[in-house]
Amino acid sequence: MSVRGTLLFARYAYPPNELGYCGPEGAAALLRPDAPAEIARRARRFEGAWSYLEFIAASAGIGDPLDEAVVEAYWIGNELLDGVSAPDLVAWLGERFHGQPGGTWRTAGGRATPHHSFQVFEVYPWAGLLTAPAAPVAVSVLDRCRIRAGVVLDVHGESATVRSNPLVWDGTELTPGPPRDEVAAWSANGNSLLGGLSPGDRVALHWDWVCDVITAEQQERIESLELRQRRCLTAPAG
Repeated sequence: MSVRGTLLFARYAYPPNELGYCGPEGAAALLRPDAPAEIARRARRFEGAWSYLEFIAASAGIGDPLDEAVVEAYWIGNELLDGVSAPDLVAWLGERFHGQPGGTWRTAGGRATPHHSFQVFEVYPWAGLLTAPAAPVAVSVLDRCRIRAGVVLDVHGESATVRSNPLVWDGTELTPGPPRDEVAAWSANGNSLLGGLSPGDRVALHWDWVCDVITAEQQERIESLELRQRRCLTAPAG
């Protein structure tokens, strides 16, 4: 088990777990850098994310799904995604997500990729609601559920003011809108996987949580993979 990979997983998995959307109860355990074995045990109970980690690891010939490169590939993106087979991923998910309704992933054999953006825009059903009366809710969920980049403007206690570009829907396309300042937590009750934040830091956000300080290259990977998925929203399925 890679300790660095395990803690990287926790950085991004904590916010939806804390909100009760995925993973086992007791999200605070993910903010314990001194307990990687417990985090690794919990990671296996994230049905969606763990399926992708296993697939990436198997495709790359890596024995540990929590290898740091494997975890980075899923949440951020890296070269491990370049060699995967889209049809094989769809078949893999067909076994893991059998009976799960919604989404366009079953017909994504030519474009599927084991990245969080694919899970958000093609496995979850929200993108299919963009042309329905529930569109405002769908846009909000898609925006918060994706991994997005921002810049820290100010730090105040366990929270920070971060400037990012929220998604907007014009009835035809889903695109990044004008910059918006938001408050996101980076620590909870004194517990965090970050050593701290400073104004000017480039960060990755998931829901209302600052996951990590990232590089410009990592931001580019996050945004390019998301753009690929958003373009599929108006492209023919298949």
